Amino acid sequence: MTVMSLADFQTFSSEKMKKHNMFQSSRFFCDVYCFEPGQEQKKHVHADQDKVYLVLDGQGTFRVGEEEQVLGAGQGTMAPAGEEHGVANLSGGRLRVLVFMAPNPS
Repeated sequence: MTVMSLADFQTFSSEKMKKHNMFQSSRFFCDVYCFEPGQEQKKHVHADQDKVYLVLDGQGTFRVGEEEQVLGAGQGTMAPAGEEHGVANLSGGRLRVLVFMAPNPS
């Protein structure tokens, strides 16, 4: 059994959002995204994959389709396949998000 700790996935980069892979199989992946203030994951679409975002720390602005909402620690949302989605850290602090996506696009 593989055991991981969320505390091990807290590396940030001043250049761009940092992605840390925790788990991956041919059926899904689980990453931790780390955003410095002002960083974003640009809006994009996955035709055949659903994506779940769960805020671990901080506060982020999440967009799914035409809706946009600020979420904080313990809150999450899902971007169904075919819906445009993205995340922006418009706050003054760091943002850490747990991300699940299935099926794995790779």
